[in-house]
Amino acid sequence: MSAKEQARDAILENRAELIELSHFVHAHPELGYEEFESSEAVATVLEKAGFVLERGVAGLPTAFRATFGSGSLHLAFCAEYDALPDVGHACGHNIIAASSAGAGIGLAAVASELDLTVIVLGTPSEEGGGGKIDLLNAGVFEDVHAAMMVHPWSDERLEAQCLAVDHFEVTFMGKEAHASAAPWEGRNALDALTISQVALALLRQQLAPGDQIHGIVKEGGSAANIIPSHVVGRFMARSVTSDALATLRERVNACFEAGALATGTMVRIEELGSAFSHMESDPEILAHYREAAQSLGRRFDLDDAGAARPTISTDMANVSLAVPSIHPLLAIPTNGAVNHQPEFTRACITEAADQAVLDGALALALTAIGVASDTSLRQRLLLQP
Repeated sequence: MSAKEQARDAILENRAELIELSHFVHAHPELGYEEFESSEAVATVLEKAGFVLERGVAGLPTAFRATFGSGSLHLAFCAEYDALPDVGHACGHNIIAASSAGAGIGLAAVASELDLTVIVLGTPSEEGGGGKIDLLNAGVFEDVHAAMMVHPWSDERLEAQCLAVDHFEVTFMGKEAHASAAPWEGRNALDALTISQVALALLRQQLAPGDQIHGIVKEGGSAANIIPSHVVGRFMARSVTSDALATLRERVNACFEAGALATGTMVRIEELGSAFSHMESDPEILAHYREAAQSLGRRFDLDDAGAARPTISTDMANVSLAVPSIHPLLAIPTNGAVNHQPEFTRACITEAADQAVLDGALALALTAIGVASDTSLRQRLLLQP
């Protein structure tokens, strides 16, 4: 029996448990760095499959490293399991978690034969915090030769355009006053944010292609007849590279400073989590993924037609600048819904989504086998600095 057949059989033997894992994570949506039930569920499946578990790696209670084998080539699958506020698993991290676990189980079946160390990394808080960056900074990826994962999407794509992104919170501090009797005694923090929002809207006309700004008002005051003295907004800025993002942030920050100056308030800008970089997919690993996915009946018509890639941001991008990586998009039927919509949440728990768990696991495991069997690629990975 070939290595690919052995890996396929191992994944299909665990079919019921992998689908159950996807359903469990979906039913227990937990925000970033708080994924206690979900991370433990993924870790337990891998532990039962014979992986050696290290929980709480990098000082993060919901991060883990699961290892099988002791071969010379170290291949890692990244499992995400954090949810979004209000809409739960509207980005399909339940599918990501189960498919990465399944890929690890499949590859473990041939680890000795292919001289592999198989690693599954539990990576918390992709939605804003940047758990993979925490793991990078803690050295968890230092012995990894290549890293892979798949991400559910409404279309099949080999890669997205992953924009560099900053997450930050803006707080304006003014002075309360009676909004009718003595408004002149106040300093309106909400006016400061409103002026900043107008400045940002005007700035958009001059944004370079790929630059984006978006945000929400988190706290906007307590009562209509009180001049707001404390207002908080949360924002994201994106650009095509980290350097371009730094340039954009200078102009974005100036908009908030202008709001404070115009209203006589004070402003504080606080970075949230880690900055996400742009992504550089490894073309040779991606070629093996394409072959593997096509063997399962997946098609890449949009890529072949040269369609524009969707723009997203992910902390897997930071991994890609340190370790050869891929982050392809795995199609599930969504009836027109897109990620981060409640309709997409529902699409991540259908029979088609269950099949995507298995297809994702198989595609990743077959990709890893292709990489391990590709003499020149294997040598390049082993010799990378």
